[in-house]
Amino acid sequence: MDDAAPPPPAPEDGDIEPRPQRNPVFNLPSALVATLALLIAIFLVQTLLLPTSALDWYYYTFGFIPARYVTPLSQQGLEWLWTPVTYSLLHGGVEHIVFNGLWLMAFAAPVVRRIGTARYLIFWVLSSAASAFLHAALNWGEVTLLIGASGVVSALMGAACRFAFPPDRRGSALPQAHLNPRLSITQSLRSRTVFMFVLFWFVGNLLIAFGIPLIGDGSQAVAWDAHIGGFLFGFLLFGLFDKQPDPIEI
Repeated sequence: MDDAAPPPPAPEDGDIEPRPQRNPVFNLPSALVATLALLIAIFLVQTLLLPTSALDWYYYTFGFIPARYVTPLSQQGLEWLWTPVTYSLLHGGVEHIVFNGLWLMAFAAPVVRRIGTARYLIFWVLSSAASAFLHAALNWGEVTLLIGASGVVSALMGAACRFAFPPDRRGSALPQAHLNPRLSITQSLRSRTVFMFVLFWFVGNLLIAFGIPLIGDGSQAVAWDAHIGGFLFGFLLFGLFDKQPDPIEI
């Protein structure tokens, strides 16, 4: 019969046994948390505090309308100047803001960790404008209203395609996706994972363009063109914002 192993020594008085480390359920960069808080605060003000009679003014003043860019400046205010950005902070309903918020948490987190708060804010402003102006180009002169952060979310998706997806032939991905080396545009498209993601993303938006909804009953218009404008901005121009500019060789 084998000898029994001695029991572990009891902790002495004053000793504290270490507790297992717990990882938080949501581990988001502070800049992203602030973004989500701002979007929610704006939505709550819009929903709970603004009277119905003020909503038309609210959307006109802060939403993006392509017709502004064919109207002489002498016949309008300065809304054309700020609405290419402010529209991205507005949402039309609970489903709209929840959907965009979830995608923001998924794709903005690695981008923010990689490029930092200041570059993230610049990225938001420029990708919002890029999304809006492609929408305007394809709806030139129309009195349509564009609101929502989905164009920026699409830009963050495009940016994430340049570094955050698991590699096909470079061994295992790093535990923290934002530390992965940046791929060139060609290398990204040669990645099976990235290529399939981009393919399904574009097919989904083209289905929306032809009136085939992916979620819901399709009664609400979806600005698929703004999504594409944002995605192309993030995918093609991410290198201008990246702190780690040297692509790898595969």
